[in-house]
Formats: sequence, structure tokens, C-alpha cells
Amino acid sequence: MPVNVLVRYGRIPEVAKVVADDRRERGEQVVVRTHRGLELATVLETLKPSPGASQVESDFVVVREATPQDQFEFTGLATRAGDEFDAWNQRICDWKLDLQLIDLEWTLDREKLILYVLNDRGPECTRLAIQAAAEGLGIVEVQPVSATGLVAKESGGGGCGTCGCGH
Repeated sequence: MPVNVLVRYGRIPEVAKVVADDRRERGEQVVVRTHRGLELATVLETLKPSPGASQVESDFVVVREATPQDQFEFTGLATRAGDEFDAWNQRICDWKLDLQLIDLEWTLDREKLILYVLNDRGPECTRLAIQAAAEGLGIVEVQPVSATGLVAKESGGGGCGTCGCGH
């Protein structure tokens, strides 16, 4: 029976609610599909169903329990990201972007590179992603980070800014 599970994923950690086929244990390593692609994640907790909840919903899902091969790939991709840091820093400088690169990581499926920058979400982040695409450097997501954590996308619904509920 599907359940909601909280997981932590990403080089600069994010927490998300994902759908799993069954209960998962705290600390278990899983592969999840997020908006960015396949990522290695750590289970934080299996959530109890809310009273009156009809079904489990999330755009993110647990694909499988992480295998030793997934762990090996993850380690290799982290090394690759570290090796590419200076080159990306130089590109940002060459393109005259007002951004401070602080980290980067590849998704487990190698489909997307995430660049973490110390900046607000804005035109410089967009310019970086467009310039990377124009140079044929693949799919790049620019994730702004502030001193307090990730910079969230603005909500279209007003209010709390977390879900578009308007509260």
C-alpha cells in the first residue's frame, strides 16, 4: 500500500515528501525521482496517513532501494563535480555573471547538473542557465542559496509562499 515518506536529498540538502510502495525505515538509502531527475536520498520518516486523506499524492516517488552500484555511482559523480568546480567558476567569471558558485552536483541519472550559487533568484541565475545551454554544456539547473538555505521559488498564490494555498 503506497505511503508518504519524508526524505533528504541533494548536496545542499532539501527535504521532500515522496510516495513509496511501502513503509521505509529511517536512515534507509533510496533512489527517488524528483523534479531534477534521479537522486540518492535518505529516508527520514514514514508519515502516518492523515484522517480523511483519500490517497497518497506527490510528484516525487521512491524508485527503488539504493544498491551498492547506486552508491558507487553517487561517489563517482561527487568526485566529478568536485573536479568540475573550478571550470564552472571560471565560466561564471568569463561570462561576467554576478554570482558566487558554492557547490555543484550531478543527478544520479547524469541528466542534469545542479549549480548552487550564493544569490537571490533572479536574472543572473537565468543568464547562467541560458549561457550554459548556448555553450552546449547540457541541462543545468541553477539553485540559488542564501545564508539561511535554499532560495524558494515564489508562489503564484500569495500567502505563505509554500504551496500556493493563499494562506
